[in-house]
Amino acid sequence: MSLAQTFEQSIPRIETPRLILRAPGLADFDGFAGYLASDRSRYTGGPMDRGLAWRSWGHAVGHWVLRGYGIFVIEDKATGKALGTTGPWFPEGWPEPELAWTLWDTSVEGKGIAAEAALAGRAWAYETLGWTTAISVILEGNTRSEALAQRLGCVRDGGMTHPQFGATSIWRHPAADAQGAGMEAYA
Repeated sequence: MSLAQTFEQSIPRIETPRLILRAPGLADFDGFAGYLASDRSRYTGGPMDRGLAWRSWGHAVGHWVLRGYGIFVIEDKATGKALGTTGPWFPEGWPEPELAWTLWDTSVEGKGIAAEAALAGRAWAYETLGWTTAISVILEGNTRSEALAQRLGCVRDGGMTHPQFGATSIWRHPAADAQGAGMEAYA
């Protein structure tokens, strides 16, 4: 078994009614790089070329090694297509652990995919990692992510200026013991 296969098998697999959250792998890079090359990525560090996207993908994958958790790839159960990423995340410079999400595929926007995935990622962080709260860092002007944060029960809780990305807002997720903080919303 290769090191990549061992890595992928060591990452939990989470299922929701429509989705699978799974380990990020090499096969997912093209979707990720395509998203980062587009103007849609302006709120997540892009647009960027494939070389920088590769470094960013390595950062996402390496986060699992360095922190013991990281983002999952969101896969459509029906088609097997990778749609984006979500999950617990705590890069250097962040004020505290974050729940992150990104949809790469515009055709699934507005269908509750990001919310379903983020709720599953948050439930996993609370239940498995023992987190009691989380934040989401959202760049100013990213109204779609702000709307999703509100749908997830988050409240705006200040902001920060990121040295690379600029002004952000911080959205506080409901506490782990709060009603609706986990996957029970999709049970």
